[in-house]
Amino acid sequence: MTHIAHIELDDAGLPPPTPEIEQERRVAMFDLMEENSFSLPVRDDRPTPKGPYNLGLSIREKRLVFDVTTQAHEKAAEFHLSLSPFRQVVKDYFQICKSYFDAVRTLPPSQIETIDMARRGIHNEGARILQERLEGKAELDDATARRLFTLICVLHFGG
Repeated sequence: MTHIAHIELDDAGLPPPTPEIEQERRVAMFDLMEENSFSLPVRDDRPTPKGPYNLGLSIREKRLVFDVTTQAHEKAAEFHLSLSPFRQVVKDYFQICKSYFDAVRTLPPSQIETIDMARRGIHNEGARILQERLEGKAELDDATARRLFTLICVLHFGG
């Protein structure tokens, strides 16, 4: 599989993120650039541009847009996904993240661990939804889907 070599979030016009959301974004971006697996499958017997890829993520007209180009900036693919399947899991993820951030300040490690396990479960659900929505359009591993879901949440935060 090939990979994402560069990622850009189009967050223009969105309210500034909280420090916690900004930290989630930085970690997801760093982890994605360290290791990811992303490829475009053959579609309709057309040649598929080879990666590594540049990925632009944005929300336009209430749709999640994946703009994929080659490193030579040639258009490789563009996907417009409905945000509806993500709404509840993003809402749940923000609620559990808030609980987690609050717990880190006040609760003992055993209770923090319990909340963190729930947070990971919701995060995994968001990654699974993303993989389903991208089926036939892009192939990505679980870790890449988790990190991209985090970035979708960052965009959702302002959207």
